[in-house]
Formats: sequence, C-alpha cells, structure tokens
Amino acid sequence: MAHDVNQDQPRVKRNLFIAATIVLLAGAVYLADQPIFRPAPEGADKVVLLHGLGRTEAAMLILENDLKGAGYDVYNIGYPSNDLGPEALVEQVSAAIVDCCEGGEDTVHFVGHSLGGLLIRAHLAKGLPANLGRVVLLGTPNKGSELADLEEGLPGALVDMAGPTAQMLGTGPDAFPASLPAPNFVVGVVAGTRDAIVTNQWLPLPNDSMVSRDSAHLEGATDYLEFEVTHWGLRNDPDVAAATITFLKNGRFSPAEAEAP
Repeated sequence: MAHDVNQDQPRVKRNLFIAATIVLLAGAVYLADQPIFRPAPEGADKVVLLHGLGRTEAAMLILENDLKGAGYDVYNIGYPSNDLGPEALVEQVSAAIVDCCEGGEDTVHFVGHSLGGLLIRAHLAKGLPANLGRVVLLGTPNKGSELADLEEGLPGALVDMAGPTAQMLGTGPDAFPASLPAPNFVVGVVAGTRDAIVTNQWLPLPNDSMVSRDSAHLEGATDYLEFEVTHWGLRNDPDVAAATITFLKNGRFSPAEAEAP
C-alpha cells in the first residue's frame, strides 16, 4: 500500500515544535576557560548583569570576566526566572539592584541578556537612579517572543517547566514586553542573526534562533548593532563583549560616533 506523506506532516510539525520548545527552555552549553576574577579599581563604574530565562548568573560569567578586565566593578545578579511571574521577578531584581548599586556616587550601568533586558527596562521604568550610566540589551525580545505565542500548542508539562514569566513573553498587547514604556535613558540594542532550522518555522528571518531581529528592535534606542551569532552566543562572543564595553564607555557602539561628554 502506498504511503501518504501528507499524513505525516502534522506529526513532523509537532515534533519540530516540541524540539524548538526544548531548545528554548534548555538553552545551549558553551565550554570556556575558567573566568579570571579581577578586583575593580577604586571608584570604578559598576555594571549590573542580568541573565535570561532558564539560566543562572553562571551564564554571564564570560561576559562578567570581560567587563572586569575592562576595569568595571561587576554585579552578576541571579534570579529564579522559571519560578515567578514578571511582577515578582521585577520586585526581587529591583531589591537586589538597590541593595548593591544605587544611592552611591559611582556610576551604575546595566547589561541584560534576553529576559534580563526586559527586567532592566521594568526596573528603570519605576524611576531612573541618580547615578544611572548606560544600558545594553543583548538579544532582548523587546516586542515579545513569537515562540512564546505558541504556548497554547505546548504539552502541559513543558508549559509548567517554562514557568509563569515565559507564558507572558508573547507579542500580544497584554504581554509583559508590551507593558514596558519606551526608554528615557541611553540604551544600546544588540541582536543576533545566526538562526536555527528547528525554530525558523515560527520565527521571522533574520533571528538568533530564539529572538527575531524585529523583536529585538526597540523604539527610542540610542544605537543598534547586530552580529552573526546565536542567542546564546550574544553573551559569550568576544566581539559582542567589546562592543558592549565600547557602548558603556562612549554611549555608542562606534567610538567615532561617541556622544559628547
């Protein structure tokens, strides 16, 4: 009997869909040298680092080391991204930021990867600290995640694993990203463009395998830059780190276009 390949299409699409979700939740493993922790010079600017969904502060260790090598005093803050909703995460992260970095004379910059960038925006929406420096968002779904829009098709166990915040990261008007105001601070946006076959079925091109370039764009951003790296590569790539440091120092990704002091 002849086999109808059309009958297999729903099963194949579902398998790809589940595989894409596992990629979204699990992320990618990168092997790297043990970070070298350097003491910051006295009076050094501070940098707050925030990781993305389903990760810990360990995911930002390579970038932390690069920033410390550039002379910054780095505060790599962890938070339970899969356990709490957006409001609770913002409250927890804000408390940690105020405790470590705000209220003093040292300038405080922010660098966030993926969800971490949204939490930085939410924190700053409550009021700009007097010692605020500059902000860099790496692969942040500023317009929401198209993958998160697929939540209704996910098996219940995967939805529970992703947690309540993941379920609020879609592109709709009621989602967490849409609730954040346009920036009123100096912010640079970095997007990745190395996509993955497993997620291209649901993400517009170009994308970084998790976040589309369209979603990373932020109205009101000071500067924008993209690299041919994956979503995870944005927090580990040396060129991205160098561009991040340039922006923190100059307010532009290109030193030639630096803002006036």
